[in-house]
Amino acid sequence: MAARPPDLFGTQEDTPRPEAPPGPRPLADRLRPKVLAEVVGQDHLVGPDGTLTGMLGRGSLSSIILWGPPGVGKTTIARLLAQRAGLSFVALSAVFSGVADLKRAFDEARARRSNGRGTLLFVDEIHRFNRAQQDGFLPVVEDGTVTLVGATTENPSFALNGALLSRCQVLVLKRLDEAALMLLMDRAEAEEDRALPLTPEARASLAAMADGDGRYLLNMVEQLLALPPGGDALDPGALATLLAKRAALYDKDREEHYNLISALHKSMRGSDPDAALYWFARMLTGGEDPRYIARRLLRFASEDVGMADPRAIQIAMAGWEAYERLGSPEGELSLAQVVVHLATAPKSNALYTGFKDALRAAKETGSLMPPANILNAPTKLMKELGYGEGYEYDHDAEDGFSGADYWPQGMKPARFYHPTERGAEAAVAARMAEWQRLRARKRR
Repeated sequence: MAARPPDLFGTQEDTPRPEAPPGPRPLADRLRPKVLAEVVGQDHLVGPDGTLTGMLGRGSLSSIILWGPPGVGKTTIARLLAQRAGLSFVALSAVFSGVADLKRAFDEARARRSNGRGTLLFVDEIHRFNRAQQDGFLPVVEDGTVTLVGATTENPSFALNGALLSRCQVLVLKRLDEAALMLLMDRAEAEEDRALPLTPEARASLAAMADGDGRYLLNMVEQLLALPPGGDALDPGALATLLAKRAALYDKDREEHYNLISALHKSMRGSDPDAALYWFARMLTGGEDPRYIARRLLRFASEDVGMADPRAIQIAMAGWEAYERLGSPEGELSLAQVVVHLATAPKSNALYTGFKDALRAAKETGSLMPPANILNAPTKLMKELGYGEGYEYDHDAEDGFSGADYWPQGMKPARFYHPTERGAEAAVAARMAEWQRLRARKRR
């Protein structure tokens, strides 16, 4: 049998491939890469210096977890790895498989191994297996019965057992960029021997509509190629009317939720109102509850703006209340105003860090009593015990400041709040410095 031409992995011998099922096949299936070199958008894995390239070159393909969004080639890469490594390819889906399916797959892999052939077990949506089922992989991965390739769209740190993660290398697949999506369009046109009926601007719009999902792009391309030939090229408006844009990836209960709120928070902290508005809009269009965002904005007002702009917390609260009164979609504008105010406000985390330090000190010092002079004495006994004795009423003191010691006995005065020189906090810092000077003078 003749050898294939060298690809980026070197010469490889022909291996039998399953025959295509009879009947019409979707374009995405017909364009499925035949060798790893044809996989687009994942050069960091399958390029000349890619991680998987190195593994195959060394003959040391280990168990791996492929983590990435839909439509970027996880299943294809797993099939081609089995082909290149000379392993039998077995596929399971965690959505449709249970313990019995796993046991059968493991038993068959042991039988193959006894006959000198290895098994690549591909598990799609592996994060959907529960913890006990994930533990079932440990012995067969550890003793080499199977080379496990798991695919997941969820963050493996949260979705998979630590024991399983320690036995697998996690490889991150990227969403397909515009260049990769354009290459897929070129391949589709070559496969069909026909150009897409699109203007150059509409071609770019089609790539944007796919939102990094190659499978979704090819499904849209297939619809376009089904149009009667000879018509006018579609512009972006006509294309949008004909096709539906892919819904943006967003899961209110999982990682993307936390990624986007982190992006919003850090954009405001970094004083970039435009980026903050973008992430705010991304969360809304993804279906996030505006009340959740309102709560995060209220927290931000204290944590990151604090005393540099004491109005920030009032504005955040007012924006939330305005949303509750107006409802959607009018109320979102009030929250957008809060986003911009917080992003453009002077920033200080002095309140946040000071409060954390005070909490730590409170836990360390236990139940120290306040000094007797600042205790109320509503009873005769308490007066006899010295409660309130020597207390100076600050309003009657010179400068309206007594300089008294308010710290418990056995604890030295501490400094938790360190105001910055930004915004309104600069005036607070000046007042605190003056009080410190007066306190030192009175003590002398």
